[in-house]
Amino acid sequence: MPGQERVSTPTWQRVGFSVGLGNVWRFPYLCHQNGGGAFMLLYILLMLLVGVPLFFLELAAGQSIRQGSIGVWKQISPKLAGIGFSSCVVCFFVALYYNVIISWSLFYLGNSFQNPLPWEKCPQTLNGTMVKECELSSPTTYFWFREALDITNSINQIGEFNPIITGCLLAAWAIVFLAMFKGIKSSGKVMYFSSVFPYIVLLCFLIRGLLLDGASEGIIYMLYPKLEIWGSVKVWRQAATQVFFALGLGFGSVIAYSSYNPRKNNCHRDALMVSSINFLTSVLASLVVFAVLGFRAKNIALHCVRENLQLVSGLSLVTSDNPHLFNNSDVTLEEYTEWYHSQGAQLPFNLSNCSLETEMNKGVDGTGLAFIAFTEAMTQFPAAPFWSAMFFLMLLNLGLSTMFGTMEGMLTPLADHFTAIAKHKRLFTVFSCVVGFGIGLLFTQRCGNYFVTMFDDYSATLPLIIVVVFENFSVAWIYGADRFLKDIEKMLQWHPPLIYKYLWKYVCPLAMIGLLGASLLNMFFETPSYSAWDRDTASKVTLAYPGWALALLTSLIIIATLPVPICYIHHTLLGNLRRSHGQRGGANHSLENGNYTWCSTEDPDVAAQDSTSLSPVAEENYRLLNQEDEEESSSV
Repeated sequence: MPGQERVSTPTWQRVGFSVGLGNVWRFPYLCHQNGGGAFMLLYILLMLLVGVPLFFLELAAGQSIRQGSIGVWKQISPKLAGIGFSSCVVCFFVALYYNVIISWSLFYLGNSFQNPLPWEKCPQTLNGTMVKECELSSPTTYFWFREALDITNSINQIGEFNPIITGCLLAAWAIVFLAMFKGIKSSGKVMYFSSVFPYIVLLCFLIRGLLLDGASEGIIYMLYPKLEIWGSVKVWRQAATQVFFALGLGFGSVIAYSSYNPRKNNCHRDALMVSSINFLTSVLASLVVFAVLGFRAKNIALHCVRENLQLVSGLSLVTSDNPHLFNNSDVTLEEYTEWYHSQGAQLPFNLSNCSLETEMNKGVDGTGLAFIAFTEAMTQFPAAPFWSAMFFLMLLNLGLSTMFGTMEGMLTPLADHFTAIAKHKRLFTVFSCVVGFGIGLLFTQRCGNYFVTMFDDYSATLPLIIVVVFENFSVAWIYGADRFLKDIEKMLQWHPPLIYKYLWKYVCPLAMIGLLGASLLNMFFETPSYSAWDRDTASKVTLAYPGWALALLTSLIIIATLPVPICYIHHTLLGNLRRSHGQRGGANHSLENGNYTWCSTEDPDVAAQDSTSLSPVAEENYRLLNQEDEEESSSV
């Protein structure tokens, strides 16, 4: 509520929200897939042109008006309150499946306290043979799909629950509830640890990873820019989407946290600092990931070399020409590659070149990077259970820190807007967690991973883009970029760079509308599909979503964006109805249609000059009126 006491939110807590699992597995995956250094350069460009300006906009709006995402946009105009409600819906959708990822981390963390790790070797059948599914894939892949998820062959096979993951999901929601029970103060205390611990672990992993054989090759692969990838529209869309989610734009969480700041807090500095830390964290995580992937790729390549040399070792003609190559167990990849190109390719054997780059080029999807590839590399570490426990404890902390911010983005604006929720916020927190767990059972089915993919691909991306487009348009065009900059100047006691005006009015909306259009066109011309696991072939297959699943994902998008037009139509009809009944009389308001007005105090002329400002910093000269106050002023 406007009069609700708010406690300052430290910058590190906003860092804790913006830095999450996406920095560890999503950014490295996109960097791996889209040209390494070329993707990083593109990401930096979009971060500067779109990410930082919109992040600064949300921080400034929340700090100046000091309300959640609903109250902020309602202050600009009651017709825009739907933007805040849409943010709350998106936050709830994201929280539903994000906590499932946390439950997976809990499952792996619990299995890390075993020596050897349960995903180091393939299990055997009763007759002593290796399980076929594991033999055709790998121990870590088998453990992920069969032991952890026990996944079905398609999304159509619904109804059977995974009891272990269900228990982990219950534990995940219990942790979130305990942290959120006392509000932002409680989550802030928890996040002291959860914001710092991942950096300690990442630094330990980086030091350990750089000592691995193959780490330098992996990092070189990451930094080498393949600029030809810039010609792909898909790469631009993925880079922009990563910026979008990395900073938490559109969730309402940024606005919720900034509403707790002192009004003179330098939110521009916070925007630059958090964005920079977010990017540097992504780079740090990428260095760790690519060092480990380089180690993994080199081990696979050297294993390939040993198998190929053993295959041809009986040929005297071959071994006599290269006695050192076949009598030395420590053959390097360079020596083998030189031999392969000179003689190996001509032999009547199905030999491969055992290329390290070929192994690095093998794409790994987001969840696979953390739960398959990384665990496979972890088995090669000395004291593997210790490193595994540290890694999944880090994933758990990263996930929880973002989960706290997501929940706060939903709870704070609703408590600000509804008095009943504000008076019983703890009870509402309990209710939200119980409902979240209940709906989250959808993801603990054996086919639950496919629903996680559906929510991640469709229920968040398009609604968030729409929400941010409306946010940007509301501030830059309806309220006015010049007036908003003046409000910030009064709040910060200095004028922000004028370039933000042009970024907010032209660059950001065009970029977001372009991203939205590209996404819609992609959905229209390509039937939405998902990656499924075929148990018989132990491989991934791409399947189209069935009709009922398409209806569900379409409904998710509509539900998330529906509050925007509903609130706009509601307040428009309400304003027309009041005018038709003469409730507004002949009063002459500076802005009609129920937007906002001002009232003078001591000097009407001075107040009139300042009436264009929305910032609460100048509230000694004027104040925003809600609809009831405005009607009272009209009747006077």
